[in-house]
Amino acid sequence: MADKDNIKEGKDFGIGIPQENKPFHVKGAGALDWGMQNRLGRIFNPESGRTVMLAFDHGYFQGPTSGLERMDLTIVPLMQHADVLMCTRGALRSIVPASINKPVVLRCSGGQSILSELSNETIAVDIDDAIRLNVAAITTQIYIGAEYEHKSIANLIKLIDSGNGYGIPTMAVTGVGTDMKRDQRYFLLATRIAAELGAHYVKSYYFDKGFENVCASCPVPIVIAGGQKLPELEALTMAYKAIDQGAAGVDMGRNIFQADSPVAMIQAVRAVVHQNMRPKKALDLYQTLLAEEKKKSKRQTARAKRRK
Repeated sequence: MADKDNIKEGKDFGIGIPQENKPFHVKGAGALDWGMQNRLGRIFNPESGRTVMLAFDHGYFQGPTSGLERMDLTIVPLMQHADVLMCTRGALRSIVPASINKPVVLRCSGGQSILSELSNETIAVDIDDAIRLNVAAITTQIYIGAEYEHKSIANLIKLIDSGNGYGIPTMAVTGVGTDMKRDQRYFLLATRIAAELGAHYVKSYYFDKGFENVCASCPVPIVIAGGQKLPELEALTMAYKAIDQGAAGVDMGRNIFQADSPVAMIQAVRAVVHQNMRPKKALDLYQTLLAEEKKKSKRQTARAKRRK
């Protein structure tokens, strides 16, 4: 209890200075409760309003895909350069150091593999476990137009409702079935459905001709998926175009951890997202960092040989 003796009477009340309550910087989140805003504020940088998410949740249906064979060796060194980590609870508990102190978006869907129908998922994580893991957001996929569309939408609704009860935002991932065309018409529909159902932000794909309309029509932020591995310049160009046309960030996996230098690539992506660096200049940054990495590796190899 505070000492009751020598209490000084308040004098500086700031008379004439209106109390300021700054607008929240995340699109569509101005009316959310403090806890929800605080978590979203950890995901989206307050200065740029954007985010670089590092996705390494692929193993939940792909197994040990290239670049994720040993996540402790390939992913952990990248974490310091990411704004957010997107992963499964198994990976989080087994390989992510608690000292990293990065916000986590937790993959909560599962129940199928690449050998079966991808849209037939279920909610695989209870909200109590998400709370125990202190995650910043939870996520599942919706497959609009796929065989199990209704089930995937029901999964999203369940996740949103459970997260709302504890101030945990939900990111909806717009999964695309093999028969779906990745165009404006599809993503206008899929992203809007996700937002209307209550998703706090949406992960979608970038596409040419109309992506800016998708961002404009979605009342919550959109981050783009990296998708399949592209040459570095193409991946950086995709990120630049998406940001330029209204995206609030990227959620990249393979285009980072399958690069020749994942550490250099994630730093180049950060420069594009947070500094609006143009793709060719970002590629120069990537190549410079890659060259420095190779020189460092050669020096370490030489020192090791001398010790022998």
